[in-house]
Amino acid sequence: MGKICINEDGQKIVSWKDCRNLAQSHGVVPREVEAWACRQGVCPSRYERSVGTLGLEGQARLLSSTAAVVGCGGLGGLIVDLLARAGVGKLILVDGDIFTDNNLNRQVLSRENLLGARKVDVAAAHVTSVNGVVEVIAHFERLSDENAESILSECDIAVDALDNNSSRTVLLEACRKLGIPMVHGAIGGFWGQACVLFPEDRAPWGAFGGADKGIETRLGNPPFTPSFIASIEAAEAIRLLSGVGKPLRDLLWCDLGNHEYYKIGISDLDQGT
Repeated sequence: MGKICINEDGQKIVSWKDCRNLAQSHGVVPREVEAWACRQGVCPSRYERSVGTLGLEGQARLLSSTAAVVGCGGLGGLIVDLLARAGVGKLILVDGDIFTDNNLNRQVLSRENLLGARKVDVAAAHVTSVNGVVEVIAHFERLSDENAESILSECDIAVDALDNNSSRTVLLEACRKLGIPMVHGAIGGFWGQACVLFPEDRAPWGAFGGADKGIETRLGNPPFTPSFIASIEAAEAIRLLSGVGKPLRDLLWCDLGNHEYYKIGISDLDQGT
């Protein structure tokens, strides 16, 4: 496996580079070697700061899991980065858009020299540069009723990084058919919301008048709101995939302008309370 060291907390650590070399020399998928090391009680060095929270078994589960991130812009670019760093073993990325000038204020993957580039291709390259064991599949297309189930068929979870409710509905319906949870997030101005939706749950956006978009059409999105909600979505995805903690079943509503935060039951939204 390579040289094993003991850190100051008594944890056995092996270099992630040794894991990579072992995988290459034996023709094994690298993430499988890292997951195997975790299950032998040895932490690949790149996850040393994670296992205190997630545990070695939780890390192994992450490495053996598959997640879809639908949308690779303001929310999605940040979510993709966090899931790759956490070691989610396979990422399915979906986006049919390119980077434009107005993405530069908040989309972490956008750059002046990348204007016009496909968001999903930039996201895929970023994943590989951050964590080479993560398998990444990029779909340069918009999620639709026709392609959703096929794209998500291997996934354990799907993460909503979309900017309209009609596409969210397509994603949720596909997740229902496949029996997998969906992590929802939405932003606008100082406001954001997030929750985990299981196949039996109703869509929270249906309680807000049914408009396809919200206040973001008027207020836009400053740089900090996507980071905040993306972190919550990534945390929920990682908790679900690792088996650590309980999912956020209530809608978390956040007002960063006044620092007000509420958890609202989905059933309460359905009843208009």
